[in-house]
Amino acid sequence: MFTRLAAGLLAGASLATLAAPAEAGTKRPVRWNTGGAVWTTSSKAFKTFFKTGEITDRALEAGINNSGWTAEEIQEGMTKTYSVDVVGVARFLYSKDGVKFLKDQTASYFPYWKMKKTAVPALRSAIIAASVKGKLSSAGIMKNLPVDFRLADTCGTYTGAQNVCAPDKCEGDAQCTSLLSWYVFLPACVQANSALPEPAPRAAAPAPAPARPLW
Repeated sequence: MFTRLAAGLLAGASLATLAAPAEAGTKRPVRWNTGGAVWTTSSKAFKTFFKTGEITDRALEAGINNSGWTAEEIQEGMTKTYSVDVVGVARFLYSKDGVKFLKDQTASYFPYWKMKKTAVPALRSAIIAASVKGKLSSAGIMKNLPVDFRLADTCGTYTGAQNVCAPDKCEGDAQCTSLLSWYVFLPACVQANSALPEPAPRAAAPAPAPARPLW
């Protein structure tokens, strides 16, 4: 039977495949890479933004301005929680469709050092780890990234555009391709794809036989 323990073991297996040392939450969840220039937004800057709405980082400010959403909308969208079952999440992300989903969702955003080679296990482990308590959010996924991630826009090799998982829900190029918009939609898509089937209803108990008369 696929249990929560198995889901945890699979998440650990994802981490084990990463060549770079894994840590419980990277301090540099976004390294904005354009050409040869790299700007880093720390986990501390994101935490401050999520908690208070204050933007203390220029790269984060630029990311918000280019997201297609207001700062308030990004803050609300990335801290919104979705009810999930970690068993369903793990089952989906290890399935053929789940691997395809993860590959599509890491078009330009992936581990800084090993890039595409470890993109699937790294993002998968973050999503599963963030789902353990039954609630999933963008902020939770980001917090559980095992290694530094970067958004790459590098001389045509990678465009810096992300494949937002709900293209019918976004409007305009910014909302449909930006990193922060991608984060806003990601947990809802995971929830929709990982729902476990409803248990079959129990058969009604047979009616008791009528009592036999005493005479």
